[in-house]
Amino acid sequence: MDILSHLSLSPLFEGLPSGHLEALAMIVVDQDVNRGELIFSEGDNGKGFYVVVSGRVKIFKVSSEGKEQILHIFGPGEPFGEVPVFAGRQFPANAEAMEKSRVFFFPRAAFIDLIKANPELALNMLAVLSMRLRRFTVLIEDLSLKEVPGRLAAYLLYLSESKQGTRHLELDITKTQLASLLGTIPETLSRILGRMNKRGLIETEGPRIRILDMEGLKELAEAGVWIPD
Repeated sequence: MDILSHLSLSPLFEGLPSGHLEALAMIVVDQDVNRGELIFSEGDNGKGFYVVVSGRVKIFKVSSEGKEQILHIFGPGEPFGEVPVFAGRQFPANAEAMEKSRVFFFPRAAFIDLIKANPELALNMLAVLSMRLRRFTVLIEDLSLKEVPGRLAAYLLYLSESKQGTRHLELDITKTQLASLLGTIPETLSRILGRMNKRGLIETEGPRIRILDMEGLKELAEAGVWIPD
């Protein structure tokens, strides 16, 4: 698949005419990154933004105690590091390839020139940023107001909704990574998954999870804590 085809599949550039996509392709820096390789670090100058072509990239912060908190995990077609394009500031977190990945890098100066000539690019980007902000607001609310069972329930519901309401889910990240995303540790996550199994909310088999009681899962997500049997 050529660069133009990959660009057309990204939500950031969806619906743009071929001329605009061709202009974008002219400024793209095509990069391959290995698993575990840092793409940028917190505090680096935001000289541009990225779009995942293949593989997965995690955005995370590290506490003073060395604890990692995953903020986002992005897959093919999804942009990341785009805020500095507008703010012209430093990256607020770290980005690391979770597996061998391919990313497109868009230099800030060249992209700003394209936006000035084609305002439609800015509108698409603002729409994606707005959706990203809503997701991030939910994450902050879950981490601050809900206990881990509520956070996990909310995450499973999010996965279900993102796949047209299916009850059959398959985790594409490790339990250690999921625990970091939910602000807990793997041992606690395993205990909660076991308790959800016993309460008949879900059924697990390795990375596969089947939701048995959708309403019960919603109640747990809304309450944020275990509801008495």
